[in-house]
Amino acid sequence: MRALKRIREVPVRLDTSVETLLADFSATALELDPSVGIQEFARRLTTRAADIFEVQGAALALHDGSSWQLAGIHGSGPRWSDAARHALAVAIGDHSTKLAAHSPLTTSINFSRELSNTLGWPGARLIRLARSNGDLLGILALAEPDRELSSTEEQLLAALAAHASVSLENVRLISRIEQSRKQWVEDVDAISDFILVHDSAGRVLRLNRALADLLKARPSEAIGRNVSELGILGAPARPTGCPFCRNGLAAREEFVFSADSRTYVVTSSRIRTTQEANARTIHVLKDITDRREAERRYRRERDFNRNILNNTHSIILVLDTAGLVSFANQRCSELDCREQNLLGHSFLDIIPPARRPIVAHAVEQALCGIAAQNLEVPVVRAGRPNGQFSISLTPMRDDDGEINSVVAVMTDVTDASGLQAKLRHTEKMAAIGQLVSGVAHEVNNPLAAIVGFTDLLLESPSLSDETKEDLGVILKEAERTRQIVQNLLSFAREMPALREPVRVNAVVQQTLKLRSYDLSSHGVEVLENYAKELPLIVGDPHELQQVFLNILNNAYDAIQEVRRRGKIEIVTSSNNGHVEISFGDNGPGIRHPERIFDPFYTTKDVGKGTGLGLSICYGIVRAHRGEITAENNSNGIGCTFRVRIPAATEPIVPLAGAETNA
Repeated sequence: MRALKRIREVPVRLDTSVETLLADFSATALELDPSVGIQEFARRLTTRAADIFEVQGAALALHDGSSWQLAGIHGSGPRWSDAARHALAVAIGDHSTKLAAHSPLTTSINFSRELSNTLGWPGARLIRLARSNGDLLGILALAEPDRELSSTEEQLLAALAAHASVSLENVRLISRIEQSRKQWVEDVDAISDFILVHDSAGRVLRLNRALADLLKARPSEAIGRNVSELGILGAPARPTGCPFCRNGLAAREEFVFSADSRTYVVTSSRIRTTQEANARTIHVLKDITDRREAERRYRRERDFNRNILNNTHSIILVLDTAGLVSFANQRCSELDCREQNLLGHSFLDIIPPARRPIVAHAVEQALCGIAAQNLEVPVVRAGRPNGQFSISLTPMRDDDGEINSVVAVMTDVTDASGLQAKLRHTEKMAAIGQLVSGVAHEVNNPLAAIVGFTDLLLESPSLSDETKEDLGVILKEAERTRQIVQNLLSFAREMPALREPVRVNAVVQQTLKLRSYDLSSHGVEVLENYAKELPLIVGDPHELQQVFLNILNNAYDAIQEVRRRGKIEIVTSSNNGHVEISFGDNGPGIRHPERIFDPFYTTKDVGKGTGLGLSICYGIVRAHRGEITAENNSNGIGCTFRVRIPAATEPIVPLAGAETNA
């Protein structure tokens, strides 16, 4: 209204027409109410402007962000077709740059002949409507009057433009607020959850469409009623207020509510104000029945799958693309480690270094889509010797078919592998025994003739001493050969064996006496640790003595190969119905423990061993239903032989003529 004030301060005499203009302007200012909406505002502005300045017509053009559009138009003559409206908007828009910020308030334009004929306007005066910061807000176009405007009219036009600019900016602001409010209401109504707003007294202020549909009522019918009266989801009425307000002092609360076999989570938020009467509570009731059922189903499937994985006899590990363990079932305890000790660590950590390249290559192949089956490798077990495991590696793919992990299924085949090795060794020994038995018989016949005829020749007085010396060599070598054949026959079990009660400690002590001189003279320390009250066994004491003596001889020979004081430790014990005798030494150890009992296998120099001694021992112990093993000591020094023979389970009756070994 400052422009109106300036008009009144003009030092001229205001005639009746000016008073009329001022009255019309005042009426226009009152009509331009921002709350009427943009269309009504444009209609009022163009109508009043055309009347005040007595022109053929007026139009209000607004920019919508991409082009100029007519918001309102007034005039009695022109044919306002869509084409005409569009042409006028384009003409106004083409000259909008002339009314930019800091440019003149108005400018005049001439229309094309076609547009002028269509509108009945020769041209138009464009008036800038700007925001408070000077940005162009809209353009008011007045049909070019047939006369020049007076200075008073020019000032009045400026005042009208200023007032219209403020009102138009407020119209747009109110329009955006109203649009935002409507959009918020639409958004809330589009939510499928139940939304309820009430005041501090429990009276409903707002509810969304989903809750209204549940109540089978229009939202307006619930406004103002107490929440307890609505019976939402069958919630019991509470005389104190809303049935969903559990703790009215909490700014936020959440609980689970069940109704009609459905489950809801109720979330309550409280909006505090300075006036308690204006406080509001917003309840959101979300149906989580399907989600809970899905969670229960997922938990059942997860627990079921976990039980399967944890109760299988195989170790199951899942490796990521970097080869790190991301899952391990409870069977990993067979590796003497907990699941936490495997997760996040490389799978290759449980593989001995010598075999890691093979397993690493198999993992890489699995990540490329090539599975590995029954890869038998040793696996490190904490606190125990390495075990033999059969490993299968299978790639696992995601929904897109990409390989994202590898499943490793590990089966402990340590016992099976040992049994297979023993079976192969037994079968080999049996085959060799049959071969040796036949060869020994075939050799014995010509050997007996050689020995017999050599003895006869040695008794002949006609032979020279030199000849007799040569015959002695023949006889000596023949006897040596016969001893070898005798060993072969013993190995082939062609010799009858005794079966009588045997005290193992006595046999070991008696065997040790046979080597006591050599052992003491060469500084070999013998540690004896015999278990008291050792059970009797059933067997042949002479054969067992042969076994113990052979082991002692091997230990003595091994000690001679190292430059340290020799030591042999003999221990007897009883365990699980067996008598165990162990012989440990501090020699160089065994290079190939798996071959030590093979016939004719020896590490001694040529002429110092036939390779049959331990094979014969193996056969003797097996004949006693026992087992003999050899392994290098864990400290890397020497090796230990162990002989395990079943203890006697029933009273032993000595054979006629046989004496109990004491």
